[in-house]
Amino acid sequence: MSRRAVCVVSLALFLFAFLAPTAAYAVRIKDIANFSGMRDNQLVGYGLVVGLSGTGDKKDSTFTMQSMADMLEKMGVRVDRTQLKPKNVAAVMVTARMPVSAKPGTRLDVTVSSLGDATSLFGGVLLQTPLKGIDGKIYSIAQGPMALGGYNIEGAAASTQKNVATVGRIPGGAIVERGVPFEFNNQQKLSLAMYHADFSTTMQVVERLNASMGGQFAFARDASTVEISIPPEFRGNLVPLMASIENIEITPESAAKVVVDEKTGTIVLGRDVRISRVAVAHGNLQVTVSENLNVSQPGPFSQGQTVVTPSTDINVNESNRRLNLVEGATLQELVDGLNAIGATPRDLISILSALKAAGALHAVLEVI
Repeated sequence: MSRRAVCVVSLALFLFAFLAPTAAYAVRIKDIANFSGMRDNQLVGYGLVVGLSGTGDKKDSTFTMQSMADMLEKMGVRVDRTQLKPKNVAAVMVTARMPVSAKPGTRLDVTVSSLGDATSLFGGVLLQTPLKGIDGKIYSIAQGPMALGGYNIEGAAASTQKNVATVGRIPGGAIVERGVPFEFNNQQKLSLAMYHADFSTTMQVVERLNASMGGQFAFARDASTVEISIPPEFRGNLVPLMASIENIEITPESAAKVVVDEKTGTIVLGRDVRISRVAVAHGNLQVTVSENLNVSQPGPFSQGQTVVTPSTDINVNESNRRLNLVEGATLQELVDGLNAIGATPRDLISILSALKAAGALHAVLEVI
């Protein structure tokens, strides 16, 4: 290849790099969709935690007393239930998430949560606990010492607490005994469930999948579901197909939305939010009411009485703000325009609500 041809090719690549659509916001398909069959199964069980240092359930927890007695009787120990003191024992619920690909012998992390009135599970050991699925069958067995991320210490006149001491975790504390009867490679079709329903994003996924597989194998059933017919060369062996399509990158689209959390004053604006040209003036009105009690004392030997007279002071303070023009063709212009008003996040909630009512805010305003 001549030097001139090399220069032409280099210039073409240079222009393509700057004129091609940016992939800065590209994400992988596996980050925005869930494949059929690749799901977790919820497991739950009831068990006992022992070895607590006096922070277990109180004697009023009848289900803890019953569980202790039943456990000891199964081990051949006869007990008088009325004499049991469960202060070192706590009844707990044990939960875990088992992937569909988990096989017997696989270890799972479990979460242990107090069910009674125990004050702390620190130092406790979970006894053997069967974990069941929604069908009532036992899929895993959990047991072991717990790890807590907090503590609770109480004294006669004071107490201190860090995080939550009644919930703990056992990393790898459950062993799978039964797998889910599901054969991934035997599927004749694959389904992608999009996390957010959007027609534009779903069509991007369909187009990129068909381009990658070299045929019309994917089609959109609705705004959040994509179905894929398995190409003949991958039937019975879906893992290579999944590995190739799950890393395909697309640029997700979403509706313009403003999310407001009024409890914390948090405001999140999407990148497609726009505001028409509008004038905004926002002033704070603050009213302070204070009550004072004045005591009037009579003079010596005057035969008078002490009188208490209330006094009320009311102060009204209203800031004077000028009109500001606000217009946003881009997210940065919108943020700059709202910041020019000088309002706090709490004030912006009221401003955004008023802009929506005036028809100037072109986005969905969602309050959570």
